[in-house]
Amino acid sequence: MTKIGIIGSKGRMGQALVDAIAEAGHHHAGGVDQGDDLAALVSASDVLVDFSSPAALADNLVCCAQNEKPIVIGTTGLEELHHKLIDEAAKTIPILQTGNTSLGVNMLAALVQQAASKLGDDWDIEIVEMHHRHKVDAPSGTAKLLGEAAAAGRGVDLSANIESGRDGITGARAKGAIGFAALRGGSVAGDHTVILASDEERLELTHRAENRMIFARGAVKAAGWLAGQSAGRYGMDGVLGL
Repeated sequence: MTKIGIIGSKGRMGQALVDAIAEAGHHHAGGVDQGDDLAALVSASDVLVDFSSPAALADNLVCCAQNEKPIVIGTTGLEELHHKLIDEAAKTIPILQTGNTSLGVNMLAALVQQAASKLGDDWDIEIVEMHHRHKVDAPSGTAKLLGEAAAAGRGVDLSANIESGRDGITGARAKGAIGFAALRGGSVAGDHTVILASDEERLELTHRAENRMIFARGAVKAAGWLAGQSAGRYGMDGVLGL
């Protein structure tokens, strides 16, 4: 039985994580939010799951590193500085960071990478995502994860090949570009489609999230797996054995 602590316990994922921890037979070590005693929770936990905010990440990493506790980071909206902090902390503790903890989404990413590696750059790649009206970041962390998978399949840098936020007279689509479109509305938990389109055919790979429990179950599975790893930075591919 693994003792799992939740950082960001009052957020949308908080209760789902509590339920998923119990469902998996692990122990819920407690939860914290802004202003709570993070050090006490870290001390009481075998592994932490963080769905708080990018602004809290630096302090969360420092506390986990000081106490030599693994952490699963599912927080989205991370920027380059956050990833540098994760890389540095991963020299001391095991860290699993992902834009999406759903097992299905991460299997989709593996399929996208395989498809992109086998089909040439005459196949245009577009990633379309839709989330609830309250989501504040775009493209979503999952869309970026899928974009990175497509870029890895092609052996290119995503940041140098991204097309996002098209509006007005944009000119012709750049050859080899990986495009993003973000839709917001209603209570959608998360829909993602990767479109690979050539002149005469189109391949569409889609994942639809029915509720947040899929993310919670994936995060708990990741936490149980991470608790047995050595220091380093990991992704969900390790959890799935890909």
